[in-house]
Amino acid sequence: MRFVTQLPNATKEEEHVAIPMSDGVELSARIWRPTSSDSEPVPAVLEYIPYRKRDLSAVRDSIHHPYIAGHGYACVRVDIRGTGESEGVLRDEYLEQEQRDAEEVLAWLAEQPWCDGSTGMMGISWGAFAALQVAARQPPSLRGIVIASFTDDRHADDMHYMGGALLSDNLAEAGTMFAYGTCPPDPAIVGDRWRAMWHERMEHTRPWVLEWLRHQRRDDYWRHASVCEDYGAVRCPVLASSGWADGYSNAVTRLLGNLDVPRKGLIGPWSHKFPHLGEPGPAIGYLQEVVRWWDHWLKGVDNGVMDGPMLRTWMQESVPPSTSYEERPGRWVGEPTWPSPHIREVTHPLAPHRIGHPVEAGEGSAKDEAGAVAERVGADSTGSAEPAPVTVQSPLSVGQFAGKWASYNAPPDLPYDQREEDGGSLVFDSDPLTERLEILGSPTVELDLTVSEPVGMVAARLSDVSPDGSATRVSYGILNLTRLGGTDAPEPVEPGRRYRAKVQLNGVGQAFPPGHRVRLSLSTSYWPMAWPPPKPALLSVYAHASTLSLPVRPTEEPDEMPASPFGEPEGAPPIASTQLSPREERWEVKRDLVGYNAELEIVKDRGLVRIEDIGLDVGLRAEERYRSVAEDFTSVSGESAWTMRFRRDEWDVRVETRTRITSDEDQFFVDATLDGYEGDKRVFSRTWNERVPRDLL
Repeated sequence: MRFVTQLPNATKEEEHVAIPMSDGVELSARIWRPTSSDSEPVPAVLEYIPYRKRDLSAVRDSIHHPYIAGHGYACVRVDIRGTGESEGVLRDEYLEQEQRDAEEVLAWLAEQPWCDGSTGMMGISWGAFAALQVAARQPPSLRGIVIASFTDDRHADDMHYMGGALLSDNLAEAGTMFAYGTCPPDPAIVGDRWRAMWHERMEHTRPWVLEWLRHQRRDDYWRHASVCEDYGAVRCPVLASSGWADGYSNAVTRLLGNLDVPRKGLIGPWSHKFPHLGEPGPAIGYLQEVVRWWDHWLKGVDNGVMDGPMLRTWMQESVPPSTSYEERPGRWVGEPTWPSPHIREVTHPLAPHRIGHPVEAGEGSAKDEAGAVAERVGADSTGSAEPAPVTVQSPLSVGQFAGKWASYNAPPDLPYDQREEDGGSLVFDSDPLTERLEILGSPTVELDLTVSEPVGMVAARLSDVSPDGSATRVSYGILNLTRLGGTDAPEPVEPGRRYRAKVQLNGVGQAFPPGHRVRLSLSTSYWPMAWPPPKPALLSVYAHASTLSLPVRPTEEPDEMPASPFGEPEGAPPIASTQLSPREERWEVKRDLVGYNAELEIVKDRGLVRIEDIGLDVGLRAEERYRSVAEDFTSVSGESAWTMRFRRDEWDVRVETRTRITSDEDQFFVDATLDGYEGDKRVFSRTWNERVPRDLL
């Protein structure tokens, strides 16, 4: 990244500004703005997140907020209620209170003498969720949003549930926020009130995973703040981005296809990162794109920002399997609209262990014939015996190389070689490709199946298989079979009954070279990516009545973009920080062949880091462990443990949290602890031991 020191506008920073809410609570803001804004007001751009602007996000914030401010904007970074130096308690994500607070913050910004009355919102992850959700509430000053790594559907396409199956990231994210939401404010800002504010947070916090587990089906809890419930509510321009390695790779195209406002989409090869910090690379000059967006929509500059394709995306080339990539080879392609006129659905009939030759949609064969065959149970069109199904009952080991639902690329967390996973799966291979194949969009699998238990699941993986046999996962999808009628009204599966099941895989842009094979793999478990069903289930697939559909982008279609459409990544120089103790990152799969214990251990330790300008030492260590024993589906457990430490001179405090989930066939068991320390003295401690019934999960 190129760090820019000479910007169009000189800026000044206000480290702590208290913004009053209507209920008397004050939120803490950090503001960067042009010095000239005292006499020449500018638009304000808000980033609104719970990740502690003064310390834990300070280095990242210092790269992009001063950069955007130097281009003529007041950049405002606000800690959500109950985090950082903001008063109150953070009780859950995306609550009505959070969104009302954001509306009040925007109204306050628009009224400041240094603001010209127009505002925008930007962010990644929670910040992007917040911007999109607030945009749907149509605050009068909001003129546009810039969002990265987000979703418009909190139940179907977030870290909680996928296809109605419980994701392990549900526990991981709950553990993250259990820690972040119980950290103290900095006494250097709030003074002697810090201890009372800290204890208020710890006293009134509950492990969020308890609430998330109580809503296992799509209900009003998840519908709230899911913009997909009413796309028409969003009335301002949207610049949306994500990455193919991120768990949030699907929402960009959904917004492009469903919003009716000026909109642009950008999808790179990245994990859960801003595009100017993108890993795997190539990272791009994203902040330049953001400034152009704000110049047009907040200042009215006619700069052609809406010219060119609606969607710009990275078409990934084939690579060997790896848990981490420094860069993903590929090229940028553009689509004029979405859905794109360049993409056509090509359907492949399945046969036992084979992917058949393709039949394009509209030719009236593959899908139609598969559906017809499904209705002719017992005989085909010639009256001969129906082909026998192929079956699989996967071991719990399938999924140990799946990687993270949302990759952060630290520690390396992408899926590894799929051959070992395929050993416990039904595998369907194409013939070696005779010509290059490119896909762009969401593959789908339609299965004619039976299952032996009332609760079962299917995980579908699409892989690129090289001539040497190595298999790189390209995309995947998961479906809880009790949700065939919808995730809001699950029903037990009738063992032995024939069902049609559609599994939608994550969107992707991927090229398959000649000589490679396309592989579809099906399994009945995918642990620890997804919590397994109560019992192992035998899945029978009638291959001749099942299909794989690929969104093919013909290679002769124009890319509609120059080879290098973006500038070099750049930002403001980061604030000074010093690494006081080493970082640690681990991702280890362990197997004990005596006791048949299996474990995935993940460690992410930032070490102790000093933020030089405020003399504060900050430490963060997160550990996750997922365990199972042999093929006992009730033996699985997940655990998330965090330690957060803050130290300056004699002030030395830390928070330790631990959350563990286990289950039997009927219930989930949640055990959690929260401990607060001043020095070596424990000053707060609480435990939770609760159970939540399984709802066909």
